[in-house]
Amino acid sequence: MEYQHGGDIYSQEVDLDFSANLNPFGLPEAVRRAAADSLGNCTVYPDSSSRKLTAALAAYHGVPQEQVICGNGAADLIFGLALALKPERALVTAPAFSEYEQALASVDCRVSWLDLREKDGFRLTPRELLEKLSGEPQLLFLCNPNNPTGVSIPREDMEWVAGVCRKQGVRLVVDECFCDFLDAPGACSLIPLLEKYPNVFVLKAFTKLYAMAGLRLGYGLCADGELMERLKQVRQPWSVSSVAQAAGLAALGETGYVRASTEAIARERRWLTGELTRLGLTVYGSQANYIFFRDPAGADGSARGRLYEALLERRILIRSCANYRGLDHTYYRVCVRLHEDNEILIRELKRILTGRDHLERQE
Repeated sequence: MEYQHGGDIYSQEVDLDFSANLNPFGLPEAVRRAAADSLGNCTVYPDSSSRKLTAALAAYHGVPQEQVICGNGAADLIFGLALALKPERALVTAPAFSEYEQALASVDCRVSWLDLREKDGFRLTPRELLEKLSGEPQLLFLCNPNNPTGVSIPREDMEWVAGVCRKQGVRLVVDECFCDFLDAPGACSLIPLLEKYPNVFVLKAFTKLYAMAGLRLGYGLCADGELMERLKQVRQPWSVSSVAQAAGLAALGETGYVRASTEAIARERRWLTGELTRLGLTVYGSQANYIFFRDPAGADGSARGRLYEALLERRILIRSCANYRGLDHTYYRVCVRLHEDNEILIRELKRILTGRDHLERQE
C-alpha cells in the first residue's frame, strides 16, 4: 500500500492547497516571533525532556506533568508507541490516518481492520467493535474526529470503548489532533478521564490548530507511568527542537486566536458543505476543519469524473482519498480555508461539473 498525505505542494505547482488540514489563518504572529527569537539558542542542545513545555501543557489540560510527553509531531509518538509496545496484534479503523498502519508494520505487527461503512455514516458501531475485539488485539487505534471522514465520537461512547478495552487488556490510542476544531471539543476528549483509564493514550499536535506543520510538534497524554517511561527510552534524544518548544509555549497563550479562528472555520464549514451539496456531490457529516465528500458521477472512472486531476489543472490541490483503505477515486477531502479561497474552489468545481454535464448532453 502506498502511504500518501495531504500538503504535497512539492510534487506539483499549485496556487491553492486544500489537501492539508491546517488552520487557514496561519501561524499566529506571537508564535512566529517566539520561534524567530529562539534561534539564538540553536548553538546549544534543546531540553531533551521539553520540561517548560510539558509543564505548560500539563497546566493547560489539568493533568500532572509526568502524564505529558512531547514529540517531533504526533507521527513521532505513533512510531514511538509501536516501538515501546511492540504489539503482535492490533486493530485499526478503516479509513483512517495511514501512519497507524505504517508504524505497526515497522514492528511486524499483524493488523486487523474495523471497517467504517458508508451505510453507517462512517460511524463506529459497538457490535462490530466487540466482534473485532474478540480477535484479542493488544492495541486499538481510534481517531476522534476521524480522518478523513470528520465524524466524531461523543465522550460517553469513547468512555464505553475505553472501558471495554480496559476489561479486555487492550491499549487504546486515541488521536485527538482535530478535536479542537469541533464545536464542543470538551464533549469528545478523553483527557479528563485519563486517571480512570490508564490504558488510554491520547495523541495531540500543534500542527493543525496553529498551522505549525513545518515546525513538527506533537504530544501525548497518559496516566500509565510505566508506558510513559518506556516511550522515553525508545525514542531519539533531542527529538523536539528548541524552536518548536518555544513556538509551542507561545501557542498555548493564543486563546483569542484559537477562539476566533475555530468559530470562523465552523461558519465556513457550514457554507462549504452547503455549496458542495448543491453541486450534487455527496457530502458526509464532517465536524472538523475539513470536508469529506464523494462524486457519485465519477464512479465510471472516466477522466471527466476525476475531480482531483481537473482541479490540479487549475492549480488547485485537493486530497484524493483513493489510497485510503476502503475508499476509491470517487472520494475526496478538502480543508476549510478562508472564504475567498472557498469561493474559488466552488467556482472551479461548478465549471468542471458544468463541463461534464455538457459532455453528457452531447452523448
